[in-house]
Amino acid sequence: MGSPIGIGVIGAGTISDTYLENLTKFADTEVLAIGDIVPEAAQGKADEYSVSTAGDVGTVLDEPGVEIVVNLTIPAAHAEVASQAIAAGKHVWNEKPLALDRFSGEWLLNEAEAAGLLVGCAPDTFLGVGLQTACRLIEEGMIGTPLTGLALLQLPGPESWHPNPAFLYAAGAGPLFDLGPYYLTALVQVFGSVSSVAALGSKARERRVIGSGPKAGEEFDVTVPSHVSALAQFESGQSAQAIFSFDSALPRTLLEVNGTEATMLFPDPNYFDGEIAVRRRGGEEWETVAKTTAQSFRGTGVLDMARALRDGRPHRAQGLLAYHVLDTMIAVAESVESRAFVEVASSVDKPALLPDDWDPMKRTV
Repeated sequence: MGSPIGIGVIGAGTISDTYLENLTKFADTEVLAIGDIVPEAAQGKADEYSVSTAGDVGTVLDEPGVEIVVNLTIPAAHAEVASQAIAAGKHVWNEKPLALDRFSGEWLLNEAEAAGLLVGCAPDTFLGVGLQTACRLIEEGMIGTPLTGLALLQLPGPESWHPNPAFLYAAGAGPLFDLGPYYLTALVQVFGSVSSVAALGSKARERRVIGSGPKAGEEFDVTVPSHVSALAQFESGQSAQAIFSFDSALPRTLLEVNGTEATMLFPDPNYFDGEIAVRRRGGEEWETVAKTTAQSFRGTGVLDMARALRDGRPHRAQGLLAYHVLDTMIAVAESVESRAFVEVASSVDKPALLPDDWDPMKRTV
């Protein structure tokens, strides 16, 4: 058995903690370096998680043992930093979204393919036991033939708790691009590729106020829709409705799949576990059919990618999947502007489900 896969993390912001917590625990991965445009921030994370090397972006890219760069920068930097990693001969895992536009996303994937390198991308929550179990039950016929999906993500917005939320209301974010990938990726896992969309969008306020941290009380501009209502048609002919909102006083998350025999209530696709319930046709009550507990969290997709490198097989949270979700979200944004249906040109195969005995904590490489 060889050595663990070397990981380098670029971006020492809020989301890095959950990645570092997991990637330093997996037996198959070893975090060798952390970099940030503020090297002191990288050093702080390195000290906290016992990582030996810290510095700027170049520190990670120059580390010879790093095979996969985990890119946790802000959305506007995803494509540029990923391209730098590929140029340095590293496989790359991006936080979502893959890029901000189709050209950058396609260019990044083509660049990696030409170099013989892999690109992976969040979300990897669909690899959690919650969504994996729900999809497996659907494949086994629990609800009959899936027909339609319903996704609701309604929140008052992250500015009340996030210390630096302005980027979440800018290009590449908003509720559609920030949280939409979780729901859309899960829907693609059930129904396959999206073929066309129609959508409406709005903004409740032009400016918002930071509610916590050192910038509390400061105002910032809202430059993208903070509420999006979308319809999606899949290549299979099935359809789904979705609401992605930062304008709701009522926090609510929901993902349902309606089939010929029953409707299934999925766990929250932003998490890795949860309960699965079914309401059977003619029934009057929801029936809990599974209660799942996650074995791992964010970073699971990086682990699957690392194992795929050693096994010589495709990984599941592929760049092609992330590009299709990006293409779908851009089509939704275009539909908001044009008030017309927009075709989604890309297509992707549904990722294979994980084996029943998949154990993220086991040493396999």
